[in-house]
Parts: sequence; C-alpha cells; structure tokens
Amino acid sequence: MMIKKNNVKYFQVAQGVWGMKLMFVNIYMIANRRGVAKGWVLIDSGPRGQSNKIIAMAEALFGAGTKPSAIILTHGHSDHTGSLEALLKHWDVPVYAHSLERPFLSGRASYPPPDPTVGGGVMSFLSLTFRRSPINLGRRLKDIDVNKGIPELPEWRIIETPGHSPGQVALFMPLNTTLIAGDAFSTTKAESAIYALGGIKQISGPPKYFTPDWQDAKQSVVKLAKLHPRIAAAGHGPVMRGRELQLALTDLAENFEAMAMPSSGRYVKTPAISTENGYVYVPPFKTNRKFLATTIALGLFAGLVVTKAVLKYRG
Repeated sequence: MMIKKNNVKYFQVAQGVWGMKLMFVNIYMIANRRGVAKGWVLIDSGPRGQSNKIIAMAEALFGAGTKPSAIILTHGHSDHTGSLEALLKHWDVPVYAHSLERPFLSGRASYPPPDPTVGGGVMSFLSLTFRRSPINLGRRLKDIDVNKGIPELPEWRIIETPGHSPGQVALFMPLNTTLIAGDAFSTTKAESAIYALGGIKQISGPPKYFTPDWQDAKQSVVKLAKLHPRIAAAGHGPVMRGRELQLALTDLAENFEAMAMPSSGRYVKTPAISTENGYVYVPPFKTNRKFLATTIALGLFAGLVVTKAVLKYRG
C-alpha cells in the first residue's frame, strides 16, 4: 500500500515496517514494538544522492528531528550504501554489517568486477559504471552477531545469505514471518531497466551482474524458502505476500539453476573467492558475441543521441 505524507511517498510492508523505492532499489525502516525496545532502524541506504528523501521519510513516520537507533546493511554494494556517508553526517549512529563485509566498509578492499554479459538487460550493461571501491565507516561500523542478533532490533533474526556478496544477510521476524531479503533474491528482473525502474513483479534470483558465487546464492535461496515467509521485501522489486510469495519462492528454490543462474558468464562455473580480508581470487573476464553486439548497438545509439544534440544546438 502506497502512502503519501508531507509530500513523501513510501509503502507499508507489514505492521511497523515501511519501505521506499529509490530509483531501482528499496530501503526499509523498522519500528520496534512498544515494550520491547524504543526507536527504529534503517535497513540499507540506497544509491548515492538519496539521503534527503530518506530523512524526509523518517520524519514523516517518526517526527521532525528523528534519527534511527542504528543502520543495518544487508550488504555493502554501492546501490545499498550510496547515501550512507551523507546520512552519517546527519545521524551519528552505529552501522551494523556482517564481518565478511567489513573489508568493503572499512576502506580495505573492493568488490570484484561485475559481469555485464549476464542477464541480457540494460542494468547489466550499466553495472560497469557502479562503484566497487570501498567506503570507510570508521568507528561507526559494528559487526553483526549472527547468533545474538542486533540489540537495537531484538525481535528480528539475522540470516546469513552469502552468494551475491560474502557477508550478505537477511532479516526475519518469526512472529509474523516477515522477511527483509536484501539481494538474496529479487521480486523483479533486476537486470532489466523496464522491470527494475517500473516495479514490475517477478520473482528471480539475485541481480546476475553482481553475483560472484552462484552455488552459495542457491543455498541462500533454499534457506530462505524454508522459513516460509508470508511477507517478503527484497532489495529490488515490489513486496510479495501470502500464497503467491510462498509458491514463487519454493519454485525458485527448487528450480534455481533454470530460473536464476545464467547459462554462462564470468562467475557461473568458477566463483570469486573471498576471505575476511576481501576477495583473493577473481576469474578472468570472457566476452561473448551477444555482449559485443549489445555494446556496439548501445555505442551507435549513444552516438546518434549525441549527434542529434549537437546538430540541434548548432541549429
């Protein structure tokens, strides 16, 4: 359900859980239930340049001058951390992430290159422009205790879901079986600009262009399907609910290779290998005819657009 308040648009996920779509990725806010813990937390920060929208949403929900008790990162990719540094200039709060994401959030290591040859969509091609270099959160960065959870969000379980990134996590509320899935799976075709920007619903695997370990990604989807969530809010795509969600997620888990994995690509047969210090092996890039054809077509289109703009300006 879409909500508009104080010129801010956001949507309801479940009781005490709200989301906002920022370009092609979602962020979420979770309020703790009364009597358990006060305050609210922010899940991810979206792409760069979105901090004002996030602050406006928070104030529409929780009042002027509000700030979260913590920020939780499902993982550290730039579309989930792009506005984080700007937000931390406004809010001095701890940021929780899995310890295997620490190298990418403490300035030590970069993520492996994307694979623009997979997925067959514009977003896959544009992934070449996404930031891979680390940010440095300094003293604010806190490791998630997977067993004990996060003190600022005591009723929610932390589920390890590697594959799309080594330390990716999902959040699960057992009471109403609400799942914040991160990029363990998507509820749209993340590789397609039409689907991703248009919010068209279709369950699929993690974004193909930035998934360097497909076997881990499969096991993560299998793990989440066994939770039998009644509500799922993913990093990309609209909220899915009820029987539609459970049937689709079960199908994805049982047929992951056919529904989610590319038939070929940089990381399909050989995954990138990561340690607590970052990635130590990345398989070499191999292009294909389809990718070359797409590159040439996009180059010709871009050249046509620029030529028209120049002629219009001269005219």
